[in-house]
Amino acid sequence: MELNKSKIVVLGAGLVGSAIAKDLAKVHHVTSVDRSKEALEPLLAHGVAIQIADLSDASAVVESIQDADLVIGAVPGFMGYQTLKTVIEQKKNAVDISFFAENPFELDALAKANGVVVVMDCGVAPGMGNIIFGHYNQLMEIQQYECLVGGLPVVREWPWEYKAVFSPIDVIEEYTRPARYVQNGKEVVREALSDTELIDFPGVGTLESWNSDGLRSLIHTMSHVPDMIEKTLRYPGCVEYLSVLRAAGFFSKEMVDVNGQMIRPIDLTAKLLFPQWKLKPGEEDYTIMRVTMQGLKNGQPLSVAAHLLDRYDRDQQIISMARTTGYTCNAVAELVLSKKYQHVGISAPEMVGLQGDCWPLVQAYLAERNVQVCIIEE
Repeated sequence: MELNKSKIVVLGAGLVGSAIAKDLAKVHHVTSVDRSKEALEPLLAHGVAIQIADLSDASAVVESIQDADLVIGAVPGFMGYQTLKTVIEQKKNAVDISFFAENPFELDALAKANGVVVVMDCGVAPGMGNIIFGHYNQLMEIQQYECLVGGLPVVREWPWEYKAVFSPIDVIEEYTRPARYVQNGKEVVREALSDTELIDFPGVGTLESWNSDGLRSLIHTMSHVPDMIEKTLRYPGCVEYLSVLRAAGFFSKEMVDVNGQMIRPIDLTAKLLFPQWKLKPGEEDYTIMRVTMQGLKNGQPLSVAAHLLDRYDRDQQIISMARTTGYTCNAVAELVLSKKYQHVGISAPEMVGLQGDCWPLVQAYLAERNVQVCIIEE
């Protein structure tokens, strides 16, 4: 992909936001904005300019993006919608990975009115998997789509056998938000953590899959596909302890009185779990995804399987989930900057895949960073 220097502002300097900034700074003028000086300072060694600001304040967002050619949103999900709205109001093109709960297409009219290109949900899944889906939708009549995806620590530590790279509350949302999938052309709603299966993966072993609300935009943009589902992958046993915590009220957002103090149980749970879920320096993780599509091509049955197994980068000490999420985001950012993707308004990542050779360009960008996606057609 041909690259030209641009001014890019990355909002958020967490594990993924930092990886995004470091990667883009190899070519572009990048500024990373966050309220944490501790998170920002290491980026200086990678040629990233830094700015300390509270991004929950819309005026701080406005000030930080004034000179940007492109803005990347990497803030926690609960801040994502308002932050992206502010970016659009400033007439800035954007790529977003905050995975906020609100409907992003509510911002479509605003984005069109301001003449900006905005791609949301641009991570692994949703993100990379959607782009692959969109690409093959051009080439075949897809009848079934399944995405199995997860990010896990290499070393399984009792009791959780899990580490989070996103906001703990965003992760807990996966365990509480009703899961939607499509079966026989109709939307089905099941509770999260339902329909568990044990599945063997080469190079990893047996993992547990369960329903999560990962289809998001696909329910609407790919409504012609009669069967679509996404399931999250964790180590076996995960569903049992999460179901117990959920049933006991630890994930509740309803206020409760604790010795005269009103608190939300989910806030306490997140506070307790965050240090236990936090990756230690040098702790290794991996990202695994399997996208399968069944359908017809020229009247003949065709099965397509896309396999991703990415591991922690020991040389650069970048976790896999940051690599796979961040580099997908950056690949799409380059498409927007180079005007290879120019749809004005809000775009879901599958819409990027629907256009021409965008997926091959994204795949090449990932391969240059040793994120390998193997696709098998049968």
